[in-house]
Amino acid sequence: MRCCLAALAFLIAPPTFAQNCEGVKSGLEAYGKPQNTARDIVGQSLDDIIERGWMMFAVYEDYAPYSWMKDGSLVGIDVDLGRLIAQDLGVEARFFQTAADENVDADLRNNVWRGKLISGQIANVMMHVPYDHELGCRNEQVVLTGQYFNEKIAIAYRDDVYPDGGPTPAYFRYDKVGVENDTLADFYLASIANGLMVPNMVRFDHIDDAMAALRDKQVAAVTGPIGQLEHGLVDGLSVHQPPLVGLAKSQWTLGVAVRHNWRPLGYTVDDAIRAAVNDGRMADIFASYGLQFNPPEW
Repeated sequence: MRCCLAALAFLIAPPTFAQNCEGVKSGLEAYGKPQNTARDIVGQSLDDIIERGWMMFAVYEDYAPYSWMKDGSLVGIDVDLGRLIAQDLGVEARFFQTAADENVDADLRNNVWRGKLISGQIANVMMHVPYDHELGCRNEQVVLTGQYFNEKIAIAYRDDVYPDGGPTPAYFRYDKVGVENDTLADFYLASIANGLMVPNMVRFDHIDDAMAALRDKQVAAVTGPIGQLEHGLVDGLSVHQPPLVGLAKSQWTLGVAVRHNWRPLGYTVDDAIRAAVNDGRMADIFASYGLQFNPPEW
């Protein structure tokens, strides 16, 4: 579900990057324009974090290679990045896992600015949030910052089925393709030519299951976020990013979210992430999980 993001919006039309947020619904369906707050307006939350010696990160559960449980320990790219940020602040990194809700707006509400209605807790920083203008306008209670990589929709495939190179979506008129149910890849393939690909689409509850089916030769290809595809590759499988005709947005930048009144924390986290991108530590984290690092386009 995480890949879905604002999936329908991406499919229908590109987002409108207006100069402000006039006319965009925000918060609990209220209209409003976020305030422009300068860096010199200082709150207390960053001081509190440093004084107490730890900070809390929200990460998505069961979301390899970014955050998942392995041998009883929480691991993943987002977990390692959280520890890197905390180390730069000189504090301990603590984490809680959260299930993806119906959309990213609900995830921000549940984990960043309000908390879940029952037994909810607020994270100082939520990882793996799309850096999107309209999403930021709709959620003026949060600040989107800390861009750390570019996500892409790609296709993993079996080399024996496509010895001359990776397939394009047109191949799936004849070949079976796996997708995670209710994701951007699912919506996109199902929308092509009024559902022409649907008979050959095999939907799975999780993209890991789709990649397992690819390894077991139950499908010829899998479409989804490139990082998750790369994580599931073995010998005899490859991944590529062909032109995806009709998909308005096949890649987007991901970053983090903090509460709007914790801006000093947001600036500090952004500085730590930018330093890690620039000095190669971010690429090293991705490489340690077998992924190619796609740097953000600042």
